[in-house]
Amino acid sequence: MVTVKAKIKTHGRYTSVVPIVVPEFEEVRTFAAALHAKGQPWKGEALGWPAEYNPERPEPPLESKMTFTPADFCIGESGIWFFSLMWEQGRDAEPVEFLDDRNIVAGPTLVS
Repeated sequence: MVTVKAKIKTHGRYTSVVPIVVPEFEEVRTFAAALHAKGQPWKGEALGWPAEYNPERPEPPLESKMTFTPADFCIGESGIWFFSLMWEQGRDAEPVEFLDDRNIVAGPTLVS
């Protein structure tokens, strides 16, 4: 775990900068990989943040050219710190990662 500073909008135009604790990327990847290996839906708290995992499904997403719905994992709060993995190329491929850290103003999560 790493402590960083994040901008959080609290009321109207007012923004606070507060310290928050975020997990190391490898901790998150390891946790997500364990869920992915089980292949069961999961939702709860992980590493101090809300998180969820959805396994791959054979049916494609609505209005998509994909032939299946990929497995995905996400952790965090949008607008504060959020990290996700999506197995877009199939169950056995490496997941695509997405990091939303635009409100982190200081700390090691600026580089993944």
